[in-house]
Amino acid sequence: MTLATVPQPSLGRSLIPSRQKLPLLATCMVLLVLYVTACLRYRQPAFFNLQVAINLLGDNAFLGIAAIGLTFVIILGGIDLSVGAVIGCSSMFIAKMVEEHAWHPAAAIAVALLSGTCLGLLHGLLIHLFALPAFLVTLGGLFFCRGLGLLISRESIAISHPIYVSLSSWSISLPFHSSLPVVAIMFVLLLVLATIAAAYTPLGRYVYAIGGNEQSALLMGLPVARTKVIVYAFSGACAALAGVAATIFMSSGNALTGAGLELDAIAAVVVGGTLLSGGVGGPIGTFIGILIFGVIQSAIAFEGSLSSWWARIAVGGLLLVFILLQKLLQPRDHQT
Repeated sequence: MTLATVPQPSLGRSLIPSRQKLPLLATCMVLLVLYVTACLRYRQPAFFNLQVAINLLGDNAFLGIAAIGLTFVIILGGIDLSVGAVIGCSSMFIAKMVEEHAWHPAAAIAVALLSGTCLGLLHGLLIHLFALPAFLVTLGGLFFCRGLGLLISRESIAISHPIYVSLSSWSISLPFHSSLPVVAIMFVLLLVLATIAAAYTPLGRYVYAIGGNEQSALLMGLPVARTKVIVYAFSGACAALAGVAATIFMSSGNALTGAGLELDAIAAVVVGGTLLSGGVGGPIGTFIGILIFGVIQSAIAFEGSLSSWWARIAVGGLLLVFILLQKLLQPRDHQT
């Protein structure tokens, strides 16, 4: 073959993003447009403020933590409806043990994290071993955890332990009279670890391969069963960690904390560019989806005259747009 017949790369074609990256790019554009619009509209009081940007993380930290775990489940091609109930049950368990049974907070947090992980492990085993629908299995987990949390206590329990008081008030000082709270630090650290795991570990590659085509992954000899169980266990652990973050953020435990949050988490993951059919997405996209939620909520709060329900309406509209975008960008083998 002569040099003249070798296909030469086209500069214009190389600059065109792949179909898999288009949902993430669309998410970034939506965030940029929303943030710039809010900054221009709300100059007094100033929306373009470092502390306002940090509050986007802190106020949505436990939603973001749960959504990161759910991201891996959806990339795998599954779903987990129990995350909101696990948050409420974990927060109530920690508050009950610390305040009424004099447990050390570290012990209560450790048991809550272990319990959330075991519940996710059980979900993964049931889904794989008995070929049960993930929707129904995790729906059962939702009812179980919500009922268990209400059984522990129907009333909110305030946490007055000195360690919790210190955690709730502790933060890292930043320039421009701003500070980064503990829950935001937890969210960012988990995001970094999840991004590394998704991009640079064999487990991450297995998750994408199984989500892309489970039968092909089986033929390639990939550990499908083990990967599914690990991913659902990780989602349960993240939901329990989100419950821990909720107790720090609110200095209390409540069985109804996180009610409906599983739907917000799914919406954030989808808006963040993760395909519901599996195989495409990542924690960074979910992080951007959470920021979009935060910008919408903050803009409505700055407006003052609008009901908070407008945030739901805006997110619902964005979700429909991104689902349509995903359908248009799906490869034909996913649609058939």
